[in-house]
Amino acid sequence: MGLKAGLVGLPNVGKSTLFNALTNSSVPAEDYPFCTIDPHVAITNVPDERLPKLAEIFGSAKMIPTTAQFVDIAGLVKGAAQGEGLGNQFLGHIMEVDLILHVLKCFDENATPIDDFEIICAELMLKDLESITKREEKLTNSLKTAKNRGLSTQEIKDLENEQVLVKQVKHALEAGDMAQTHSLVIQAKERGVGTIPVLSAKNYLIIANLSEEDFSHKNYINNKTYQTLIKQFGETKVIPVSAQIESELAQLETLDSDIMMKELGITESGLDTIVKKSYENLNLITFFTCGPKEAHAWSIGRGTSAPSAAGEIHTDLERGFIRAEVYNCNDLFKLKSEAEIRKAGKLRTEGKEYAIQDGDLINVLFNV
Repeated sequence: MGLKAGLVGLPNVGKSTLFNALTNSSVPAEDYPFCTIDPHVAITNVPDERLPKLAEIFGSAKMIPTTAQFVDIAGLVKGAAQGEGLGNQFLGHIMEVDLILHVLKCFDENATPIDDFEIICAELMLKDLESITKREEKLTNSLKTAKNRGLSTQEIKDLENEQVLVKQVKHALEAGDMAQTHSLVIQAKERGVGTIPVLSAKNYLIIANLSEEDFSHKNYINNKTYQTLIKQFGETKVIPVSAQIESELAQLETLDSDIMMKELGITESGLDTIVKKSYENLNLITFFTCGPKEAHAWSIGRGTSAPSAAGEIHTDLERGFIRAEVYNCNDLFKLKSEAEIRKAGKLRTEGKEYAIQDGDLINVLFNV
């Protein structure tokens, strides 16, 4: 279940420059609004230092990393919910991503990133309010029809539960409370109550786009604009990045890129940081299947059962799942071979109830 994240931001905050750098794409990044009219999607390998180690141990002919999709979504202006600018396209494409990455300008001393963030959120909530109001009206009619036609008690209860949720969400949206909107949707989902997709309830992270000078050697620690974002959202939600530096790094060979990063005091590239934070936010983990042909990484949600994880490899493996042979890559790195894993008793046989752990290597036994 790969990661799909959408980069959003007001015009001229460096969003497309960052997208180009992270994906080596050719999205135009001219300094004027609406240069990126259609969304551009790039599939990017997720860096994982464990994969080449596994490939070496197994003598794998090739490596297949898990992937992340980054979507460069067209610029937004105030009034998007009413169709201003490219608003309708923007709002529609946000619906398709798992995570929203808000790119906010921090490289200008006159920047107002909190205001920019609130403009985007306001447009999302206005669009949600429009959608939720329509859903509320439809639910009222659906309930009347359900009762008149004598539908089951459970079907009527499901509609009533959704109606309660919709009213609560509508109230939160009218109050401009995005945090409450998000909380209501998540809590309802945990109870098995759902409704139409709510844009303002999507998970998000903040990308603070800094100047080269501020990003180098972590000088952003003293950047007041950056600190404002930390105070507002918390350190775990904010990713410091310099789109300009990432753009320059993307044009260099690996060795030259490493030298430049060392000179600037950068220990991790912007892509690596964004992917890592995105994984944490969406609660994703990686498991592996390895052999002489290939070392393959797979992304799943934390807590995924062994049969469901097997289904990521092939639907037949889930359908005919019997059991899985499992051990963790950290044990393999210590013991150096699968034979030693078996000798040490680290290889386990797990059934349908087992939840795959990050770093697990699995061999699925099945029958269809």
